[in-house]
Amino acid sequence: MKIILQREVEKLGAPGDVVTVADGYARNYLIPRGMAAPASKGGIKHADRLKTAHLERVRKATTEARALAEKLSGASLRIPARAGGEGRLFGSITAADIVQEIRKAAGLSIDRKQVRLEEPIRSLGTHEVLVHLHPEVNATVTVEVVSE
Repeated sequence: MKIILQREVEKLGAPGDVVTVADGYARNYLIPRGMAAPASKGGIKHADRLKTAHLERVRKATTEARALAEKLSGASLRIPARAGGEGRLFGSITAADIVQEIRKAAGLSIDRKQVRLEEPIRSLGTHEVLVHLHPEVNATVTVEVVSE
């Protein structure tokens, strides 16, 4: 059955895409949930409008993410933490701590899930942290952990 996607469906397509799926999948899952509509002559024109609007939203989001990445790349964060001998921290610096410092320093609002830390920072010194802003845009922030 040919359908027009109304919303983004993982592993199937973006809004406005005309795809062919199994009849049962379309009738029992996609159409009742408002994710798709049956393809018809008038629907194809609607699909073009949906696709154009989706591409415009994606372009705008990418542009905003690039501007945010430029602000973040220039930022250097300084986080004070209690440390013992040999530069080991009592506790650790997590993604939530880094987000809080970004909000203080740059006034930018990002989610802690966007901060990519393989494991929490547990030592003094300078660390590079990746911030994933958009599927196409990443920023690297320098985090300097200093003793209190």
